Amino acid sequence: MFSKYRQEFNQQFTPEKYQNLLKDIYGTFNFVVDFKICETPVFIPTYFKEELVKACQDIIQQIDSPHYRQHIEKAVPSQIYVPNDTPHSDFITIDFAVCDVGGDKLMPRVIEMQGFPSLYAFQIFLSKMYRQHYNLSDNLTNFFDGHTETDYLRIMREHLLGDAPTENTILLEIEPQKQKTKIDFYCTEAYFGVRPVCITQLRSEGKKLYYERDGRKIWIERIYNRLIFDELLLKKSQLDIRVDLHQEWDVQWVGHPNWFCKMSKFTLPFLDTPYVPKTRFLSDVQTIPDDLENYVLKPLYSFAGSGVKFDVTKEMIEQIPDNQRHLFILMEKVKYAPCIETLDIPAKAEIRMLWIRHKGEVKRLTNLVRLSKGKMLGVDFNKGMDWVGGSIGYFEK
Repeated sequence: MFSKYRQEFNQQFTPEKYQNLLKDIYGTFNFVVDFKICETPVFIPTYFKEELVKACQDIIQQIDSPHYRQHIEKAVPSQIYVPNDTPHSDFITIDFAVCDVGGDKLMPRVIEMQGFPSLYAFQIFLSKMYRQHYNLSDNLTNFFDGHTETDYLRIMREHLLGDAPTENTILLEIEPQKQKTKIDFYCTEAYFGVRPVCITQLRSEGKKLYYERDGRKIWIERIYNRLIFDELLLKKSQLDIRVDLHQEWDVQWVGHPNWFCKMSKFTLPFLDTPYVPKTRFLSDVQTIPDDLENYVLKPLYSFAGSGVKFDVTKEMIEQIPDNQRHLFILMEKVKYAPCIETLDIPAKAEIRMLWIRHKGEVKRLTNLVRLSKGKMLGVDFNKGMDWVGGSIGYFEK
């Protein structure tokens, strides 16, 4: 990637600096983060940043088009549909692999996308920690469009809270203390005052929802939704849930749950842009390709990458009943570029763009990066490896 800053970083890096970084992160909230924090940030060249922005703009324009809107309602299964839908997704998160597509430049290619929030609060905290411990250049930023950290926090606070008091806005999850991403919940409360609340804590009177806070009944006006309804279906029988979120409630959703499905794997076959690998619903595949080694098979409705098949075979496809094939996509593989120079072997990278639609306008905010040296980016494929895990990307102002 950006060789100038990469060389400077690698030369000044020491294991002690990294351990001090982790100690500071863990000490701030008094617990050890459940996922690997990478030793290094990523330095993104200007041309690549511009390609990322153009790719997102292309995708958002198509999602907002009448062509996609005529299909959009089919994306949400009836068993997870939630009333009071919104015309747009509050959150736009798109994952791009950094790819070698031939030629002398790397290019971004879409891997996943969701109308669902990611680590919007933690990434600001992580950037602060990287800067504090690694003395990064003031010429570098992780924010788009000239935004500063102050701008980012103001926009996010306005978006999460609207006109509601802080205590009347909650971050909703399933057993938040058990989630691997709970560091983001702590950061959300620290920055914006929005407290994580488990779905089992919700109570109702009439059409209103409330929870108890410091021994008081607090009415809920806004829900910052971090609850994945696919996961809820799997765990519902194990939880003491008193409120059915599939009914109509007098609340505002900040990130309506239906958009988790609407802007997702379901979207990919409808997109016509060079940034998205060729993708088809399996039900539309009349002839199974001979070169299945160049494809990935993905279920539409899964979370955390579960059910994705990278070594696809004809037999694997034939085992899927015809009446279930519309629930899968067949997507061309991308070629990750081992482009991040580390102290041993180069790492591959995925860059997640973190944008929101605030007051009707799409705001380009920040990013999240994951580094890998294994066959895949998942934790199991990178165990025991250095310079892998969650990170953030910087580019020149």
